[in-house]
Amino acid sequence: MPEVEEKKSEEQAPYTPPERVKFEKKQTASTQIPTASMPDIVFMLLLFFMVSTVFKEFTGLPVELPSAHQIEKLPGKRNVTYIWIDKDGRISIDDKLVDVKQVANIMYQKRVENPRIVVSLKVDKNAEMGVVTDVQQQLREADALKINYSAKYLP
Repeated sequence: MPEVEEKKSEEQAPYTPPERVKFEKKQTASTQIPTASMPDIVFMLLLFFMVSTVFKEFTGLPVELPSAHQIEKLPGKRNVTYIWIDKDGRISIDDKLVDVKQVANIMYQKRVENPRIVVSLKVDKNAEMGVVTDVQQQLREADALKINYSAKYLP
Protein backbone atom coordinates (compact mmCIF):
# COMPACT_ATOMS: atom_id res chain seq x y z
CA MET A 1 0.00 0.00 0.00
CA PRO A 2 2.85 2.41 0.11
CA GLU A 3 2.37 2.95 -3.58
CA VAL A 4 -1.15 4.20 -3.03
CA GLU A 5 -0.03 6.68 -0.37
CA GLU A 6 2.58 8.11 -2.69
CA LYS A 7 0.01 8.78 -5.38
CA LYS A 8 -2.27 10.50 -2.90
CA SER A 9 0.48 12.81 -1.72
CA GLU A 10 1.31 13.75 -5.27
CA GLU A 11 -2.30 14.46 -6.06
CA GLN A 12 -2.83 16.61 -2.99
CA ALA A 13 0.21 18.84 -3.49
CA PRO A 14 -0.71 22.28 -4.83
CA TYR A 15 0.12 22.94 -8.50
CA THR A 16 3.19 25.02 -9.05
CA PRO A 17 3.80 26.20 -12.64
CA PRO A 18 7.16 25.41 -14.12
CA GLU A 19 9.69 28.15 -14.35
CA ARG A 20 9.34 30.38 -17.35
CA VAL A 21 11.47 29.29 -20.24
CA LYS A 22 13.29 32.14 -21.91
CA PHE A 23 13.93 31.72 -25.60
CA GLU A 24 16.96 33.44 -26.98
CA LYS A 25 17.10 34.70 -30.56
CA LYS A 26 19.72 32.83 -32.49
CA GLN A 27 20.20 35.68 -34.95
CA THR A 28 18.63 39.02 -35.66
CA ALA A 29 16.67 39.74 -38.83
CA SER A 30 18.73 41.47 -41.49
CA THR A 31 17.42 44.77 -42.83
CA GLN A 32 19.45 44.55 -46.05
CA ILE A 33 17.97 43.48 -49.37
CA PRO A 34 19.75 40.46 -50.84
CA THR A 35 21.35 41.49 -54.12
CA ALA A 36 22.85 38.19 -55.20
CA SER A 37 20.10 37.49 -57.74
CA MET A 38 19.69 41.10 -58.88
CA PRO A 39 21.58 40.68 -62.22
CA ASP A 40 19.40 37.67 -63.07
CA ILE A 41 16.25 39.67 -62.45
CA VAL A 42 17.53 42.62 -64.48
CA PHE A 43 18.41 40.42 -67.47
CA MET A 44 15.06 38.63 -67.32
CA LEU A 45 13.26 42.00 -67.36
CA LEU A 46 15.46 43.20 -70.21
CA LEU A 47 14.74 40.06 -72.20
CA PHE A 48 11.01 40.37 -71.52
CA PHE A 49 10.88 43.95 -72.76
CA MET A 50 13.00 43.17 -75.81
CA VAL A 51 10.70 40.31 -76.80
CA SER A 52 7.42 42.06 -76.04
CA THR A 53 8.24 45.45 -77.58
CA VAL A 54 6.92 46.05 -81.07
CA PHE A 55 8.65 48.60 -83.21
CA LYS A 56 6.41 50.32 -85.70
CA GLU A 57 7.69 50.21 -89.22
CA PHE A 58 5.97 51.87 -92.09
CA THR A 59 4.72 49.15 -94.33
CA GLY A 60 3.66 51.43 -97.14
CA LEU A 61 2.27 49.92 -100.28
CA PRO A 62 3.18 46.58 -101.87
CA VAL A 63 6.16 47.61 -103.97
CA GLU A 64 8.62 45.57 -105.99
CA LEU A 65 11.81 47.59 -105.83
CA PRO A 66 14.13 47.81 -108.81
CA SER A 67 17.49 46.08 -108.49
CA ALA A 68 20.94 47.69 -108.46
CA HIS A 69 24.51 46.42 -108.52
CA GLN A 70 25.80 49.14 -106.24
CA ILE A 71 23.83 50.60 -103.35
CA GLU A 72 24.60 52.84 -100.41
CA LYS A 73 22.76 52.56 -97.11
CA LEU A 74 21.37 55.59 -95.37
CA PRO A 75 23.30 56.43 -92.17
CA GLY A 76 20.21 56.18 -89.97
CA LYS A 77 16.43 56.01 -90.06
CA ARG A 78 15.87 58.86 -87.64
CA ASN A 79 15.85 61.67 -90.22
CA VAL A 80 14.25 59.66 -93.03
CA THR A 81 10.70 59.79 -94.29
CA TYR A 82 9.41 57.33 -96.84
CA ILE A 83 7.23 57.93 -99.88
CA TRP A 84 5.84 54.77 -101.47
CA ILE A 85 4.62 54.66 -105.08
CA ASP A 86 3.12 51.42 -106.35
CA LYS A 87 2.55 50.21 -109.92
CA ASP A 88 -1.02 51.56 -109.89
CA GLY A 89 0.22 55.09 -109.20
CA ARG A 90 -0.96 55.26 -105.58
CA ILE A 91 1.21 57.35 -103.24
CA SER A 92 1.64 56.66 -99.52
CA ILE A 93 3.41 58.82 -96.95
CA ASP A 94 3.63 57.47 -93.37
CA ASP A 95 1.07 54.73 -94.10
CA LYS A 96 -1.51 57.22 -95.45
CA LEU A 97 -2.65 57.34 -99.03
CA VAL A 98 -2.25 60.86 -100.42
CA ASP A 99 -2.87 62.67 -103.69
CA VAL A 100 0.06 64.00 -105.71
CA LYS A 101 -0.96 67.59 -104.94
CA GLN A 102 -0.78 66.94 -101.17
CA VAL A 103 2.86 65.78 -101.26
CA ALA A 104 4.31 69.34 -101.24
CA ASN A 105 2.29 70.42 -98.17
CA ILE A 106 3.03 67.26 -96.20
CA MET A 107 6.73 67.32 -96.98
CA TYR A 108 6.99 71.05 -96.25
CA GLN A 109 5.52 70.44 -92.77
CA LYS A 110 7.96 67.57 -92.20
CA ARG A 111 10.84 69.75 -93.38
CA VAL A 112 9.84 72.55 -90.99
CA GLU A 113 9.80 70.05 -88.10
CA ASN A 114 13.14 68.52 -89.12
CA PRO A 115 15.33 70.49 -91.56
CA ARG A 116 17.75 67.55 -91.94
CA ILE A 117 15.09 65.21 -93.29
CA VAL A 118 15.92 62.86 -96.16
CA VAL A 119 13.15 61.62 -98.43
CA SER A 120 13.44 57.98 -99.42
CA LEU A 121 11.39 57.10 -102.49
CA LYS A 122 10.33 53.47 -102.65
CA VAL A 123 9.01 53.22 -106.18
CA ASP A 124 7.73 50.04 -107.81
CA LYS A 125 9.83 49.09 -110.82
CA ASN A 126 6.64 48.94 -112.94
CA ALA A 127 5.33 52.36 -111.81
CA GLU A 128 4.68 55.02 -114.42
CA MET A 129 7.46 57.56 -114.64
CA GLY A 130 4.92 60.40 -114.92
CA VAL A 131 3.78 59.86 -111.32
CA VAL A 132 7.39 59.75 -110.10
CA THR A 133 8.13 63.00 -111.96
CA ASP A 134 5.06 64.65 -110.42
CA VAL A 135 6.22 63.60 -106.92
CA GLN A 136 9.72 64.93 -107.63
CA GLN A 137 8.21 68.26 -108.72
CA GLN A 138 6.17 68.42 -105.51
CA LEU A 139 9.33 67.71 -103.48
CA ARG A 140 11.09 70.62 -105.24
CA GLU A 141 8.20 72.92 -104.31
CA ALA A 142 8.53 71.79 -100.66
CA ASP A 143 12.30 72.39 -100.86
CA ALA A 144 12.90 68.75 -99.90
CA LEU A 145 15.94 68.25 -102.09
CA LYS A 146 17.66 65.41 -100.20
CA ILE A 147 16.21 62.43 -102.01
CA ASN A 148 17.17 58.77 -101.88
CA TYR A 149 15.91 56.16 -104.33
CA SER A 150 15.51 52.73 -102.73
CA ALA A 151 16.57 49.58 -104.55
CA LYS A 152 17.36 46.00 -103.69
CA TYR A 153 20.94 44.82 -104.00
CA LEU A 154 21.91 42.46 -106.79
CA PRO A 155 25.34 40.87 -106.25
